[in-house]
Amino acid sequence: MLHKNIVISALALACAAAFAPAHAAVTLIAKGSLPGDGSDLSGLTHTLENGVPANLLGGLGSGLAWAGGNTFVAIPDRGPNATTWNDFIDNTTSWVPRFDTLTLALSPVADGALPFTLTPQLTGTTLLHSRTALAYGPAVPPNNHKGFRYFSGRSDNFDGDTSSLSPMDARLDPEAIRVSRNGRHVYVSDEYGPYVYEFNRETGKRTRVFTLPEATFSVATKSALGADEIGSNTRGRVANKGMEGLAISPDGRTLFGFMQSPLTQDGGDGGRANRIVKIDIATGAVSQYAYDNFIPALNKAYNSSEILALNSHEFLVLERDGKGLGDNSVAVVKQVWKVDLAGAEDVSHLEGATALLAKAPAKTLFADLRAVMNAAGISDALIPAKLEGMAFGEDVVIDGVAKHTLYVANDNDFLAIAPGGLANPNQFYVFAFDDADLGGSVYEPQKFKQQD
Repeated sequence: MLHKNIVISALALACAAAFAPAHAAVTLIAKGSLPGDGSDLSGLTHTLENGVPANLLGGLGSGLAWAGGNTFVAIPDRGPNATTWNDFIDNTTSWVPRFDTLTLALSPVADGALPFTLTPQLTGTTLLHSRTALAYGPAVPPNNHKGFRYFSGRSDNFDGDTSSLSPMDARLDPEAIRVSRNGRHVYVSDEYGPYVYEFNRETGKRTRVFTLPEATFSVATKSALGADEIGSNTRGRVANKGMEGLAISPDGRTLFGFMQSPLTQDGGDGGRANRIVKIDIATGAVSQYAYDNFIPALNKAYNSSEILALNSHEFLVLERDGKGLGDNSVAVVKQVWKVDLAGAEDVSHLEGATALLAKAPAKTLFADLRAVMNAAGISDALIPAKLEGMAFGEDVVIDGVAKHTLYVANDNDFLAIAPGGLANPNQFYVFAFDDADLGGSVYEPQKFKQQD
């Protein structure tokens, strides 16, 4: 079904036909970037413990969400920690988690390597905070003031006497973001807890905590060192592999959180038996479904980076390796799979890989992004290692044929220059697909109140 279309001139349509004929496979139609050494609009002027500016514009593709029209929100993770300064806290800093508001404008071109240009523009930065007290441990963000207790990326900002699901811990590692139907809130998933939080979109104030089942997801022993946290727990989320993805149903009533790897009791990092967590926004009720990370053709399970709702029960899941630009290597696996939860059993009462995999619904390959990008002339060495953010956008019309758009963004780890010396900006890629590419599934665009 169609959403608001971008109107393309007759000249551009004719030129674009060669790039995206009717009912073609998924194609790359545009790419754009923001510099990796730029500044955001947070207004922060201090320097972090590792010497990096507190307003560095980086990691934008950790999470990406459509907000209607050509407006998107992007969320970095826990901040720059590639510079060694304190190994006892995994080199994390007092980075204040935030989200950035962007316009990602598509314009047709008559003659170019791709049929559209994509022009990203930063329009706002919103810092995430709590009005109530948070547990910081040894480091309080220097910009805290009355009524504004900012969250922090530091791994030691927690209360050691509570489980990892305590909402008063200041540490926050955001990995995904979605916009509410009325546009007033954003929902953010986090790896530390794992948590799912609601924030006021205008102010950045936390307004709600969605409570996950503690016996299943939390770790009892918290540590500032991820490796120690893994070694000290036999249940719960794996450190740095927590709630990586987040989807919202097209009607805005339901969230679907996605773990990056199986929980410890389900096989842990590298395992197959992952969990999707369904959250009813009105009631907070939670149910869980199994997902199989395994890719048969490669005979390996891959961690999952994002989940995106096609409709109320079908989803696109981004699975990838960590190879490519940013890793001084070449990309191998960047794939988007389709899964249908209709009829799937709630696995809240189950644990262990065998039990979960018996309930995991089948999945089908929607797009091999690496192959699509190769076909557009992007080599494996230039495909970002961490393609993580994924969102739908406005439909376009190419050669008289309506196409849906899928935006994918990278997490550049706040490194403007990647290992190996290559430029490593914040990159955005736009892919086009149509209903025929969905193999019988129906795409329902997210409904925003202002568009009703």
